[in-house]
Amino acid sequence: MMALVEHAGDAYEVAVVASDKPDAPGLVWAREHGIPTFALSPKGIGKPAYEAAMTGALRDAGVEIVALAGYMRLLSDAFVAEWRGRIVNIHPSLLPLYKGLDTHARAIAAGDAEAGCSVHVVTEELDGGAVLGQARVPVLPGDDADTLAARVLVEEHRLYPRILAEFAAR
Repeated sequence: MMALVEHAGDAYEVAVVASDKPDAPGLVWAREHGIPTFALSPKGIGKPAYEAAMTGALRDAGVEIVALAGYMRLLSDAFVAEWRGRIVNIHPSLLPLYKGLDTHARAIAAGDAEAGCSVHVVTEELDGGAVLGQARVPVLPGDDADTLAARVLVEEHRLYPRILAEFAAR
């Protein structure tokens, strides 16, 4: 999220930072940088009510593209349909490899020579939308999930703002 904000400019602007965790550090950072925020925990209200509130906040902020960054909840088919073709996400693998969680450990266990990250369009299929761009890093001897994740994260911060700008310019 911070990388997206820091690289915002002519191609896109960040209208609101939203989170399902009201105490998320990124919300504090966004407020400190003058960016409107929306925070609501889905606990106790159910997914439909939560996503309706989220959609309302996004619409109120004039959002045209939803860029997920660190959002670890599955979106409902209804939410995805509401924003069809306008939700993008960064995923820490070279999709279509290793959809879901534990991507770095899975790449190491498979003996892959490379790992990386992908920016993709969000669809109803988990990590299944069109890949818009990827960045690759070598899997080094002695890597564990944490060391590989750290190198991939550097590339995520480079890749996502660039691909978001290209996507927004379409």
